[in-house]
Amino acid sequence: MLRDATTSLPSAAAPAAPLPPDGPAEREHRHAFTAMASPNEIVLAGVPPAQAADACAFAEAEVRRIERKYSRYRDDSVISAINARAGRGGVTVDAETAHLLDFAAELHRQSDGLFDLTSGCLRRAWDFKAGREPSPDALALQLARIGWHRVQWDGRAIALPQAGMEIDFGGIGKEYAADRAVAVLRELGLRHGFVNLGGDLRVLGPRPDGQPWVFAIRHPRREHEVCARIALGSGALATSGDYERFFIAADGRRCCHILDPRTGQPVRHWQAVSVVAPLCIAAGALATMAMLIGAPAATRLSTPGVGFLLIDADGHHHTHDPEQLLHTPAGGLATPPSNASTPALPTASFPSSTFSTPS
Repeated sequence: MLRDATTSLPSAAAPAAPLPPDGPAEREHRHAFTAMASPNEIVLAGVPPAQAADACAFAEAEVRRIERKYSRYRDDSVISAINARAGRGGVTVDAETAHLLDFAAELHRQSDGLFDLTSGCLRRAWDFKAGREPSPDALALQLARIGWHRVQWDGRAIALPQAGMEIDFGGIGKEYAADRAVAVLRELGLRHGFVNLGGDLRVLGPRPDGQPWVFAIRHPRREHEVCARIALGSGALATSGDYERFFIAADGRRCCHILDPRTGQPVRHWQAVSVVAPLCIAAGALATMAMLIGAPAATRLSTPGVGFLLIDADGHHHTHDPEQLLHTPAGGLATPPSNASTPALPTASFPSSTFSTPS
């Protein structure tokens, strides 16, 4: 029988969250903290409490390092330095940032331009807290600042050609942090547990008895209900949806925070997309791209090594089941092969190529 993971995070707070156990659990250490504007948790099993506590502290420090380095809200971050030079020249970046920019460039290419690091400026036009749509002029002003194809990036230095342009690692930063936190835990000799950053999950390894951790996928329309369960002994899970930040317009349209960079308008085809992949940065990128691509995502995501659950605007489920990753979507399980190994560099196919980020 599969036993479910425990967590101190409420299941309604994140798209995916561990479930309480249905039987006795091994000794587990749970470390909760807030970073990247999210409630987060690291769960470790099978090690003494003092060792687990020390390991969690190192993993949290790595998450906070990435937040400091790439947060657009910090004046001293790499992202702020790049954005501050928009229209005025380039910025030379370090190897870690270069790898992430290369990864983002590949995402842009494979999504036909829909995954675009420069589209974050659209948040200036939309007010989701007030539930207010932008005026045509306000939207046009921001759309004119979007376009990764215009960015001057040579693998070492980056220049944004127009004042007011900006880049934002919001689509990959938290997921990358989850992968890096697991890398730190592995370096410390830990083998059992997972990292949950606001619902973006990377599994360190199965429970000490070999059983997977079981995670719940929140129903996109019924906040306190679960629409699927996914069991992971390795790999990662990320979910993107139209229910995290949204408002209902006067004419009944749902306006969510995932915006098409071509039009500046909210996506509408999928209610939610959950992706299982070897690395969290890959799962998160694929989930976001699927939301942006719309209907064709059901075909384009169907690739070996990636499992998914898509829920369309009518509430119908669409799944992909390579190598027995997925079973029934409602109450079912997604279980990677027990011999699946994590590559040194994150890789994912969409539909058939390799993306690389620093390990």
